[in-house]
Amino acid sequence: MKIGILTSGGDCPGLNAVIRGAVLKGIKIHGQEFVGFRDGWRGVVEGDIMDLPRQSVRGISKQGGTILGTSRTNPFEGDGGPEVIKAHLERMGIDAIIAIGGEGTLAAAKRLTDAGLKIVGVPKTVDNDLDATDYTFGFDTAVQIATEAIDRLRTTGESHHRCMIAEVMGRHVGWIALHAGMASGAHAILIPEQQVSIEQITEWVNEAHDRGRAPLVVVAEGFVPSHMESPHSERGMDTFGRPRLGGIADQLAPEIEARTGIETRATILGHIQRGGVPSGFDRVLATRLGMAAIDSVVEGRWGTMVSLAGTEIKHVGFEAALGNLKTVPPHRYEEAAILFG
Repeated sequence: MKIGILTSGGDCPGLNAVIRGAVLKGIKIHGQEFVGFRDGWRGVVEGDIMDLPRQSVRGISKQGGTILGTSRTNPFEGDGGPEVIKAHLERMGIDAIIAIGGEGTLAAAKRLTDAGLKIVGVPKTVDNDLDATDYTFGFDTAVQIATEAIDRLRTTGESHHRCMIAEVMGRHVGWIALHAGMASGAHAILIPEQQVSIEQITEWVNEAHDRGRAPLVVVAEGFVPSHMESPHSERGMDTFGRPRLGGIADQLAPEIEARTGIETRATILGHIQRGGVPSGFDRVLATRLGMAAIDSVVEGRWGTMVSLAGTEIKHVGFEAALGNLKTVPPHRYEEAAILFG
């Protein structure tokens, strides 16, 4: 059996570990053959592949990024579509696809599966916002990177008696902000799930400052203050028609400084959260998911993805992951808010 693997969407620590886990198990246990599609769905639409023999995945689980490359190509636009992809797969003798990606990737995989293609999925999102899985690989690494960066910002804030704002990833959900903020002892955490007024934010900042602390605010890029109707976006749309977010920290900093009189600086961590080597947790999780994806292929579980439930790997339908975003529940935010100010 010949299997094609793709990585699509934003890059993420742990992608290479998924590839390695799938290839090693597929070759050692089932005698399968593997190829990789270059740059996500672009490689599928254009029939652009590379061989993935066992030696090609040697030692890659500790590498960041993806050896296959990635893109945000929509397989249904331009020269794509199910019939084009089917023709490429038949010509290259590829029997099935393992698609590693987030919501957009899995939504496309579901549409292609409904059209008759044999696809299984591996969930990937740094934001940890995919439903039907407890954690996604890359999230733990992103939290560690963000926490270390915020710890560094704190020392600068304390030295200059400033308020420091750290903007982290989180388009629709605030899991990274919540975890990194709690880990670094933030005086305020602002997430998309919870609208907060600028007055409340400045109250938390003043409380911390009055105790002799340098206020620290952690904000997710998708946070919407109560005086705004939508997330801050000034960089247009991506290929899936979603606003490119980023910059809410720069909007909040002058507001906080004007209202409190405390010198305030903003730092946007951006793509640094995606880079570098994956954490040990993410390497293990990603490897297990890659190996479980081979089980899905062997068992013909088309239209499903592998997921983490507690400590066990399960198989769930694409629709379970795409039905709802996994948002931060109110009680988790209320728990963290006890520490604010």
